Amino acid sequence: MTHRIPIPRAHSSARPLLLDLFCCAGGAGTGYHQAGFDVVGVDIAPRPNYPFTFVQADALEFLADLIATGEIERFALVHSSPPCQDKCALTVGTNRAMGWGGTHVDLVAPTRVLLEASGLPYVIEQPNGKAEIRKDLTLCGEMFGLGVLRHRNFELGRWSSTRPAHPKHRGRVRGWRHGEFFDGPYVAAYGNGGGKPSIPELQTAMGIDWTDVREELTEAIPPAYAHWIGAAFLAQARAEVAA
Repeated sequence: MTHRIPIPRAHSSARPLLLDLFCCAGGAGTGYHQAGFDVVGVDIAPRPNYPFTFVQADALEFLADLIATGEIERFALVHSSPPCQDKCALTVGTNRAMGWGGTHVDLVAPTRVLLEASGLPYVIEQPNGKAEIRKDLTLCGEMFGLGVLRHRNFELGRWSSTRPAHPKHRGRVRGWRHGEFFDGPYVAAYGNGGGKPSIPELQTAMGIDWTDVREELTEAIPPAYAHWIGAAFLAQARAEVAA
């Protein structure tokens, strides 16, 4: 099926276009937009809270169609956050405790194949516990003064960036661990119960104010991460043009 890409709401020829695959509610997309991109998000589920141009579709089918039709050339960068729960460190522990099987879909490898075929620079984002991606960057909430740790790894394809310093954590993540409650400067941005934060606390800690859906908040990356990555990419692109 051929998809026609809608024109982003804030489209300007001065702003490069970014494709946000597996976009959820737009944590990454918001950061890239703040960095200077117009953004098109794609997710298989309806995302009425997504703040930019949104296409409901299978992300990999959509990407393959863009490549086949040449529409991919409209984009400057592709960000992807493929499903990862099967080997996420947090989810593995939860699955083991609850007796659940490891039946989650892992789309990292097929996503990379298509991203390579696109010919574009790209980003693949995954949490700790994944061995399938090259960890070119690891970002943490403490790097940006956030109320979450939320370590995330990023593979950078066809471009590179320096690694920012990882500051020492100021304490523990607040919540219950093995029957004991620990206080700390960070909240747990996953799951529910067990001393997990309220929706307003989670929004403040993540820097997200456009959705109050817990599932969307717990799946998102803080916009500050993508803002940093997007700014680094654009700075590198400008330097290459000036050279």
